[in-house]
Amino acid sequence: MDETHQPLPEIRQPLVSRTLAEWKTLALLGGPILIAQVAQMANGVIDTVMAGHASAEDLAAVGIGSSLWMPLFLFFMGLLGALQPIISGYNGARTTRKIMPATWQGIYIALGGTVIMALLLTNVHPVLALLKMDTNTAAITQGYLNAFAWGIPAMLLMNALRGLTDGLGHTRVVMVFSVLSTLINLPLNYIFIYGKLGLPAMGGVGCGWATSLSNGIAAIALLIYLNRSQTFKQFHLLAERVKPNMAGICYILKLGVPIGFTIFVEASMFSVIALFLAALGPVIVAGHQIALNVVSLLFMLPLSIGMALTLRVSFLIGARAPDSARLISRSSLLLASAVALVFATLLFVFSDAIAALYTNDSEVQAVTIRLLSFAAMFQIADVIQVTCISALRGYKDTRVPMLIMLFSFWGVGLPLGYVLTFTDWIAPALGAAGFWVGLTAGLTSASVFLGWRLFRYQPKMEPAD
Repeated sequence: MDETHQPLPEIRQPLVSRTLAEWKTLALLGGPILIAQVAQMANGVIDTVMAGHASAEDLAAVGIGSSLWMPLFLFFMGLLGALQPIISGYNGARTTRKIMPATWQGIYIALGGTVIMALLLTNVHPVLALLKMDTNTAAITQGYLNAFAWGIPAMLLMNALRGLTDGLGHTRVVMVFSVLSTLINLPLNYIFIYGKLGLPAMGGVGCGWATSLSNGIAAIALLIYLNRSQTFKQFHLLAERVKPNMAGICYILKLGVPIGFTIFVEASMFSVIALFLAALGPVIVAGHQIALNVVSLLFMLPLSIGMALTLRVSFLIGARAPDSARLISRSSLLLASAVALVFATLLFVFSDAIAALYTNDSEVQAVTIRLLSFAAMFQIADVIQVTCISALRGYKDTRVPMLIMLFSFWGVGLPLGYVLTFTDWIAPALGAAGFWVGLTAGLTSASVFLGWRLFRYQPKMEPAD
């Protein structure tokens, strides 16, 4: 019996007992998701640290290359993320015959995404020219992306297969293979970057080859596991291959494109903020990046709870248990808010220690400490919005939440942040803190409108098989 396929709590049970039972299920689902997310983040940290020890040019090239492929990957990750609630809903409705066809349509979408990403990333010369990079750094960046492109098929394939494993409640599977990829990436980086085992030192380009190989090995291992595991014996991935089906592909795209675009909008906003802050000097940029890194790490926990919530809600809707879905959706807001309060307290109390952990530069520390105080203030709004949007994805409601996020981030957060950072229109110019106030306003807007949408939403039941 998988983690989401638990007996539904009896309606006659006390509300507290039902809520605690649902929170336990979220923990079982979300724990492995959290570890998988941290493992994936660790790959970026490993690349940055090891490239930085090669040379400043290699570090810059890997950083710029990552900033180019990451938004594209996040879009396709969100798009393929539609498979999780779809398959979880089929699982809840006991319509398991629909699971493998949906999985294969996701694989075909991943193949299409591979072509798009590879073509874009292997032809970034115009972008590098606009950035006015020096010739050597630009060459390393393009070499890094050329090498990285070979691993795109494996990376997107794993995200498509995650729809199957997570959708069936087996979130530990992706956790294991994400950790495996990270463990492989570390020694491969050492070999390719610094030139070991008789290979030439490739510097930043070696990061691309290491990432591609580690993703490829993990994807092959996952395929072998799925075809040999007793847990998935009723799902024959290769034997039950189906042809591309436009109706199935369009169904996934209808749900997935808004998710991918929402994630892209959020990620691109942070990139735009970093570009705006560049004019304020390296100290401000460094402090902003440190504060953003800390917040991103903390965000992994509510994000993992949210991903688990999507799985659980979609399962319950598929099982025609809307009351239980409503209970877990609303009670999760309490759980997430408690997490946010803990994080906010930690950021207020330990901001000095956190800043000192990242840098010895007193000026950068001062900027970081100030920004962390603003980061603490938007914790509650941040976790509420991710919890609401995750529950709505479980209901397969993605288009309206996308519009809400677009309005909140680009209509409220970014314009307000720019005004507060660079002008005296509302208050004396706040510098980098202005963008963090804008972020808080944008997240608050998103949490209010998404919360309103969630509490008023009437779920559509999966049709009986």
